[in-house]
Amino acid sequence: MTDWIGKRADLPVEEAVKSGNDLMMPGYPVQIEDILAAVKDGRLPMADLDRSVRRMLEFIVKTPRYKNYRFSESPDRAAHAAITRQAGTEGMVLLKNNGALPMATTGKDTVALFGVNSYDFLSGLKAQGIYTTPTLTDIYQKYVQYARVKLMVDKNPLMWFLDQGQPKLDEIEITERCIRHEAQEASAAIITIARQAGEGIDRQIDGEFTLTDLEQTMIQRVSDVFHEQNKPVIVVINSGSVIETVSWRDKVDAILMAWQPGQEGGNAVADVLTGKVSPSGKLTMTWPVSVYDHWSTRNFPQDYDMYSYQRLRQRNRPIKGITYTNHEEGIYVGYRYFDTYKKQVAYPFGFGLSYTTFAYSRPNVKLQNDVLTVSVTVTNTGKTAGKEVVQVYVHAPEGGMDKPEKELRAFAKTRLLQAGEKETLTMEIRKSDLASWSEASHGWEVASGDYDVMVAANANDVRGTATVKIK
Repeated sequence: MTDWIGKRADLPVEEAVKSGNDLMMPGYPVQIEDILAAVKDGRLPMADLDRSVRRMLEFIVKTPRYKNYRFSESPDRAAHAAITRQAGTEGMVLLKNNGALPMATTGKDTVALFGVNSYDFLSGLKAQGIYTTPTLTDIYQKYVQYARVKLMVDKNPLMWFLDQGQPKLDEIEITERCIRHEAQEASAAIITIARQAGEGIDRQIDGEFTLTDLEQTMIQRVSDVFHEQNKPVIVVINSGSVIETVSWRDKVDAILMAWQPGQEGGNAVADVLTGKVSPSGKLTMTWPVSVYDHWSTRNFPQDYDMYSYQRLRQRNRPIKGITYTNHEEGIYVGYRYFDTYKKQVAYPFGFGLSYTTFAYSRPNVKLQNDVLTVSVTVTNTGKTAGKEVVQVYVHAPEGGMDKPEKELRAFAKTRLLQAGEKETLTMEIRKSDLASWSEASHGWEVASGDYDVMVAANANDVRGTATVKIK
């Protein structure tokens, strides 16, 4: 199917059908007319049209509506909320912890919440017996109320919703005097760093990947004051993607990457902060020291407005970064690049801490009927119940093809293991999963030779290796 966009002037509709587009969204009457005309004129073979129609019908007969599914107007909201809450905690990644987490709670604890997004996002703390300092709470809540009213006055609220949902509010400065007052009343400080992005709202490097000056100042001031009183500083990141951490992570005691966990996000964050749930998520992307460390950055499209874009296109010549983008990085995207070229990272792909520790046995690897079976036993060697994600990476032999240092080929998560408990995980890798595309032969090829199969806690933490010969 196509993206939701108007008719593409530079692509005749018959070419789209020939190329394999079965569904054009949102669909226009003129497209139907063009398809009929193309078939009558012989520009579109009936076989191509039949193929698209057949595939659409094969899809339709699988749908619940076609099978007369009876939906309910009364879903089990409590059950759905519980699943959302669990999913939120399962995916959160603990990036740093020097003992500040889980928080020691007595049911009458008070914390100082810093950051404009703390109060909506961390609403679940109160439900678990953790209260916020009244003065700071009042300051932020009044600012949020004022800022949202101002946004509605400045711009139609419906347009805000259509553009990007609830807009991210600018941070405000909290003075050192205010922080010292809060530190007298709180047992810990929690700082929320939030980012918002979506379709048509690409993130910028300054103030989005990097922290703003206000955010840097807030972290510095809060850390200085609270550490003077031997009180921990915890940072919660509410973002859909990576941010820069190297410049400030040594100033705080713990960092929890919450991603954007949805409606039950406040409760899910509180579950992890208080130790009700041990974090078990792993990073799905490499966190670089600098955004410029990515190979792809050198070809990233330049910033431009739509008027400039149209004006440049009228020159009828290609302009790098404007009318086209090179993908010079090839297969070296993410960890494949950082790993192969030994570039320093902030946090490697697959990284994630826990409130407990895990030991891995030596991996057992068998090849049978073109399927690699990898087994490893994971033991909870700590004192807290938790889950672990085991990752299987494969290092391929030289076979005349460009290959990264290693590639993720399987992963699995244990059940909740109590202290001292163990579980054996078994993962399967098809021989075809080890193939690379050969431009010379125009096909997928698996190089013959010895393959190193590694079980790891993350891309930079290999716990065991076995070698298997593949023809």
